[in-house]
Amino acid sequence: MFNSPTHGSLTVHQLQKIVSSYMHKDRQSKYRIIIGSDSQKTKKGSYDFVVALAIHRVGSGGVYFWKREIVDQKMNLKERMYREAVLSLISAEELSILFRDNGISKYDVEIHVDIGTNGETKDMITEISGMVRANGYEVKIKPDSFGASKVADRHT
Repeated sequence: MFNSPTHGSLTVHQLQKIVSSYMHKDRQSKYRIIIGSDSQKTKKGSYDFVVALAIHRVGSGGVYFWKREIVDQKMNLKERMYREAVLSLISAEELSILFRDNGISKYDVEIHVDIGTNGETKDMITEISGMVRANGYEVKIKPDSFGASKVADRHT
């Protein structure tokens, strides 16, 4: 299930219809397809992972959707960052299959990861960025990874 601030809870087929309709309304615009993940430790000690899908109509805003996964296991920061990236990659693959027939899959998907040159995650940039690129996706890190650090973070 995906969630939308506008449409509420959605099945993948409802998501497909909404995204397709949104992108077909203005076929002349340029679009960016962005997937990013974020996680936070909950008060109960589990981890709340959120994957966000943003459809950015360049120069005219966009729409976004998100889904949540609660993981009840201990993990360090590196494990969390890898899990975030893997969840984004899995979502990107699932969405490319979902949108294969309506032309949206022709767009390059950007994976936004919640790592950057400042802080504890700086040592992971090469590894995680390489993993994303090796799977055929463009990768963005902080401060350019708003899909993870702003959109997904809003729901963790």
